[in-house]
Amino acid sequence: MIYFETERLLMRDFDREDLPEFRRMNEDPEVMRFFPKIRTYEETDAFYEAILKEFETYGFGLFAVERKDTGEFIGFIGFHRATFEADFTPCIEIGWRLKKEAWGYGFATEGARGCLKYAEDHYNFENIYSFTAKINSPSESVMQKIGLQKVGNFAHPNMEETHPLSEHVLYALKNEVGE
Repeated sequence: MIYFETERLLMRDFDREDLPEFRRMNEDPEVMRFFPKIRTYEETDAFYEAILKEFETYGFGLFAVERKDTGEFIGFIGFHRATFEADFTPCIEIGWRLKKEAWGYGFATEGARGCLKYAEDHYNFENIYSFTAKINSPSESVMQKIGLQKVGNFAHPNMEETHPLSEHVLYALKNEVGE
């Protein structure tokens, strides 16, 4: 199912045909440099199943992103229910991951803006957050470009405090944080 489209992208359901490229993306050290580790094929397959289950359970999730001009699967952008232990969770997170061949074209920003518009029209989210490792300036830049406001930093509870990716930035929609 296609949920919506932007100027250059289709946001749709994942399907089994996406798995080879999804696996390749998640095992790419450059794509995964701001995550604790790359994902094995088995871990990516489990993530794929979790994405399908989230849509089934909650009616929202991470959309497969397809370029309209080529039909190519380039990653995901969308929403996820974050449930790790923090003062702002559980929450709805907007996030993205694109294969490196799709970097530098503004696809993450375009797709995330489209997701926020789609959520405004179709979901009743009380809050929308986004977060990433403090050193992940490309994702933080996308957060700023789509209109989120920085609300603070936090140490990710699922990581050792001394890990270089432990310190995270936290963003939220401006109207969601009372400004």
